[in-house]
Amino acid sequence: MRAVQIDRFGTPDVLDLVQAPEPEPGPGEVLIRTVATSLNPVDDKTREGAIGDGTPPLPMTLGWDLAGIVVDGGDSGLRAGERVIAMSHQLHSGRGTWADLVALPASAVAVAPQTVGLVEAATLPLPGLTAWQTLNWLAVSAGERLLIGGSAGAVGGVALQLARARGVAVDALVSRDAQVAFARDHGAEVVATDPDAFRARSYDAVFDTFGAFLADAVADGGRYASIATQAGPVPDLSARGVRTTVNQVHEDGAGLRELAGLVDDGSLRLRVHAAFGVDRIRAAHRRFLRGGLSGKIAVTF
Repeated sequence: MRAVQIDRFGTPDVLDLVQAPEPEPGPGEVLIRTVATSLNPVDDKTREGAIGDGTPPLPMTLGWDLAGIVVDGGDSGLRAGERVIAMSHQLHSGRGTWADLVALPASAVAVAPQTVGLVEAATLPLPGLTAWQTLNWLAVSAGERLLIGGSAGAVGGVALQLARARGVAVDALVSRDAQVAFARDHGAEVVATDPDAFRARSYDAVFDTFGAFLADAVADGGRYASIATQAGPVPDLSARGVRTTVNQVHEDGAGLRELAGLVDDGSLRLRVHAAFGVDRIRAAHRRFLRGGLSGKIAVTF
């Protein structure tokens, strides 16, 4: 069985495609043959050694996203041959998804969307669940106003579409002019590259995906969530009655089922910038590092 592993930290050159033992699913687990996965910032940080003490022991198999075919569903109710998606919290569990075969808890697995291929579906799990879970914490609902920082990124682009599907009015901070059209096409009202373009204390909720620190934008009594762990804690806004969090994604098969349904009903469109075969994993990482992406980098098996 092939797996993408590292035995040291560094540049993409430390990534190796190795022969690894096939996993044996335990009780409550599903064995999946991987068709595609994708790259996320956490994969890049893990490869570099930037995670620190939270890193699983080396050598380790990388990867969080998965789209594939069930080999053995165990007692999960999933049938052999069924198309599925999953997210593995690789840092907590050490179960990386960049391998031909992956055994995951059934609670982390969901039937894949039916209207897209598995390469597209592989771009959904980590950014989709991050957006879904953070919006649920923010408790945004129809008639409220939300500001998303990084609205054209992998997580922000999903969050924009999910919020609009809930009837939320969304304004969008993007990082470059080329992203303005994406945000507008997906329902954002005010779109800007300058944080000062957004009126102070006028948003029921703020979702910061990259450390923009948009604290002035949230209204008194509002909610402020960040997923930019590298940027440190969010400002203390308790004096204004603002609840804050730095949200951490968790495995969630039920959330993935909801997201797959939104893909199938047309509420959520997925974006692939480019796909690389797993034998070109180093090239995939180098392309990821260059930035300027219009979607995710997928990796096929």
